[in-house]
Amino acid sequence: MPHYKYLIIGGGMTAASAVDGIRQVDPDGSIGILTAEQHLPYDRPPLTKGLWKGRPLEKIFRKPDQKGAEVHTGREAVSLDPQTRRVGDQEGQEYTYEKLLLATGGSPRRLPFGGDRILYYRTLDDYQHLRKQAEMGMQFAIIGGGFIGSEIAAALQMQGQKVSMVFPEVGIGARLFPADLAEFINGYYREKGVEVLAGELVDGLDQQGGKLALHTKSGREVRADQIVAGIGIVPNTALAENAGIEVANGIVVDEYLRTNQPDILSAGDVASFYSPALGKRMRVEHEDNANTMGWAAGRNMAGEETPYHHLPYFYSDMFELGYEAVGDLNPALETFADWQEPYRKGVIYYLEDGRVRGVILWDVWDQVETARNLIAEPGPFEAKDLKGRITG
Repeated sequence: MPHYKYLIIGGGMTAASAVDGIRQVDPDGSIGILTAEQHLPYDRPPLTKGLWKGRPLEKIFRKPDQKGAEVHTGREAVSLDPQTRRVGDQEGQEYTYEKLLLATGGSPRRLPFGGDRILYYRTLDDYQHLRKQAEMGMQFAIIGGGFIGSEIAAALQMQGQKVSMVFPEVGIGARLFPADLAEFINGYYREKGVEVLAGELVDGLDQQGGKLALHTKSGREVRADQIVAGIGIVPNTALAENAGIEVANGIVVDEYLRTNQPDILSAGDVASFYSPALGKRMRVEHEDNANTMGWAAGRNMAGEETPYHHLPYFYSDMFELGYEAVGDLNPALETFADWQEPYRKGVIYYLEDGRVRGVILWDVWDQVETARNLIAEPGPFEAKDLKGRITG
């Protein structure tokens, strides 16, 4: 039965960053990683960005094994007993630990139809499969107008593929952006050659004449060789919940990323943490959070007491458009767009009760820390106060 001073369940960016954090405090303690994937931990954003633009595949791997971590690939943790500090995998192998990190991430939301005829894009294997299909010149339908949907649609279109997007919202990114910006992006994607079917809810899939036919509630039909879905993820909390760990929209952690069970921490996509800057609990599914939270969790596993007060940022690329964003991007809040060039360059502010709660830096770079500082200010602010506040 393998025993580790530090055992990490999950093999993503959070796990790799946790190894970095552990090693900064404890150069020698034994580390084990259990990952259901067949690969070493890798950076996930290149799956929809850099790899499609020519970034070498080998550059995305994090290689925690080179820092002394033993990575057990193809191993999914299916049982956890906090009392005996024992974890079991799907093959019946058991592992014991002194400190445990739950970095179990999330699983793609799935539709109630279509089965394996729909590719729920999430992993390196999914990228490699889709890349082969793109090289064969297939026709693609993308379900979802969020991060994954918009980035994959752009990536495929830039590869010369025929792409349709189908989603229920009024515009691409409508769950984040003000309505006028989301509608602008619809037009921008159409100019790039993407068929954008906004306001359409899919409700069925069948095979017709060698093609897949995707049906919507309004009666539209979209034909494609491959259907790709990017409709969000569900946090993987079952292992924690079954072990008596508190769960509420993720695994609940304190400011030191500890769960309610001694010697068990959690970090990354699956962790629900309190943000002092926003004054509320949140769960963040982006690279910056995975890296910074994983690093902090690793240091805390190794004996430090590093509070996690970081406000994560995220970024996205959509053809030539790009942005960075931080905070609470809820379009139901009051918004103020300070455009230097409408829809091409500027800053969008999200306000609530006289405070800035979120900022989008639209083609404005190297200003994330400025935006964080503004969110931390007590205000009160009115929209007019923000004119020219952040430029770049």
